[in-house]
Amino acid sequence: MASKKQFKAESKRLLDLMINSIYTHKEIFLRELISNASDAIDKLYYKALSENLSDVNREDFKVYLEVNKDARTLTIRDNGLGMNKEELEENLGTIAKSGSLAFKKELEEKEKKEEADDIIGQFGVGFYSAFMVAKKVEVVSKKYGEETAYIWTSDAIDGYTIEETSKDSCGTEITLYLKDNGDEENYDEYLQQYEIERLVHKYSDYIRYPIQMMVEEQRRIENEDAKEDEEPKYETVKELKTLNSMVPLWKRSKSEITKEEYNEFYKNKFNDYTDPQKVIHTSVEGAVSFTTLLYIPSKTPFNYYSQDYKKGLQLYSRGVFIMDNAEELLPEHFRFVKGLVDSQDLSLNISREMLQHDRQLKVIANRIEKKIKSELLLMLKNDREEYEKFWNNFGVQIKFGIYNEFGAHKELLQDLLLFYSSKERKLVTLDEYVNRMEEGQKDIYFVSGDKVEMMDELPIVKKVKDKGYEILYLTDNVDEFVLQTLMNYKEKNFKNISQGDLDLDSEEEKKEKEKKAEENKDLLKDLKEALGEQVKEVKISSRLVDDPVCLSSDEGMSFEMEKVLSAMPEGNPYGMKATRILEINPNHPIFEALQNVYENDKDGIKEYAELLYNQALLIEGFPIENPVEFSRKICDFMVKAAK
Repeated sequence: MASKKQFKAESKRLLDLMINSIYTHKEIFLRELISNASDAIDKLYYKALSENLSDVNREDFKVYLEVNKDARTLTIRDNGLGMNKEELEENLGTIAKSGSLAFKKELEEKEKKEEADDIIGQFGVGFYSAFMVAKKVEVVSKKYGEETAYIWTSDAIDGYTIEETSKDSCGTEITLYLKDNGDEENYDEYLQQYEIERLVHKYSDYIRYPIQMMVEEQRRIENEDAKEDEEPKYETVKELKTLNSMVPLWKRSKSEITKEEYNEFYKNKFNDYTDPQKVIHTSVEGAVSFTTLLYIPSKTPFNYYSQDYKKGLQLYSRGVFIMDNAEELLPEHFRFVKGLVDSQDLSLNISREMLQHDRQLKVIANRIEKKIKSELLLMLKNDREEYEKFWNNFGVQIKFGIYNEFGAHKELLQDLLLFYSSKERKLVTLDEYVNRMEEGQKDIYFVSGDKVEMMDELPIVKKVKDKGYEILYLTDNVDEFVLQTLMNYKEKNFKNISQGDLDLDSEEEKKEKEKKAEENKDLLKDLKEALGEQVKEVKISSRLVDDPVCLSSDEGMSFEMEKVLSAMPEGNPYGMKATRILEINPNHPIFEALQNVYENDKDGIKEYAELLYNQALLIEGFPIENPVEFSRKICDFMVKAAK
């Protein structure tokens, strides 16, 4: 009997951490062992190609799974290169010792990089995941070209043994003696046919060699003499079944994949009942090589704005599933994208903690971000109708990306923005706006409101439109925050037409305004006193054309931002308000009426002031403090006018 050998000291310390900490889900042990089997086959296949071996046929390669419920064992068998005694010692006696990694380095030294890139990750670490579910593991292996086979046995507690055994052909056979069931763990599930099939489909569906297992199937017994109303009879038969599809859709040439295949893959993979709006399928070769298959949904997911929605891409390494929802691969502003990434340069043993610091992942994420943006710009340029559909679904997310992280991504995203235009009567880009600006126009004009139709009727809009300037109508709560974050676009500042001085008047108009302000300074002063702290100032307006009054604000907080703060669940905690300025149109008949009232009854001007101020509040979309009083005054004025 072979003497037991101890794991190397550093390996023994790592073993408990390996089994209990590195992997989040125990079920991935099968993924690891199947990947190792595929790795061993790769090595033999490469040897056959490089040494022109006539007795090795690629069609014979396979991974075989076998379940023994009575013995509570699960066996994973391959017909790959196999290992001799020294290699079992080297690869399995030292945790994190990588036979594949060493093989890859050897190939690179021989300048066989292309073949080396096709080897699945580190053997030793993945192998020890078996001890998450097994109390004992036996590895029987025979190396190609050698006569003697060996068996490696360990319970992961006090070392391992290696001794000679018999095996007919080359390859490796790993047998797991499953742990006893406990209160929280049912290891018997890994003996169930449906569970094995599920795990293979989930994690190893695209391993390039067939993964086979004898399965029990119900087959109908054909009986030609059976009567029409007779119940059909079934028998249980055993048959050899290939559990994996072997060829990932994303590894096929784009020219060979139909639109229907892309769509069906998306719906099945990501549980959507509608076809995606756009497919982005690309392969990148370079310092980090990877393939991406990305989808933009055609509808906003029902839980998109809830905590239940999980962003991120599925992550694969050489067709082997690593994890769902790898958040590090998608920036927050493109969180709506579904899909997967498959890289041959990533280790199978990468964890979520490692992802956050992995340089290669950062390179991949950066390339993905740029690719998504370029595809969206192409859609915007070449298929405006489709882009506007996308915008209606996910435009708010792009806007969020502008002001998120203090505007770190604004230059990346600004050309994707759309706003409704007063001139085009449709959605336009900032670039389109700037390219058709009037000569001498310094600013990009905008106004905020709930509906485009209502904004188009605002008193302050007419003056800007009459001057020939285009106005952007902002309808989302986030819009002003977005423009404040951008600050400018192509050296043109954004200007809210309800704030500050628009500087639209000619010199003659300015002189006329100054003259009327001087002539009516006492009236304006008393109107201000009548309104008290409700307004900062009452002044002659240069914004109004046909309407009698409007409200404007100083630079800083706008009326729309005040409304957004007030609409928050916690309300406006600091009572922050935009400065209110009541502007009166000196060319409207109401101004002449005010002058007459003021001349004949200075004390009566207070009622007129309140009436005009409440009118301006309603136009701006603010509630008035006392609607009953406002209604009564309207009625009183109607009665007076009728006499």
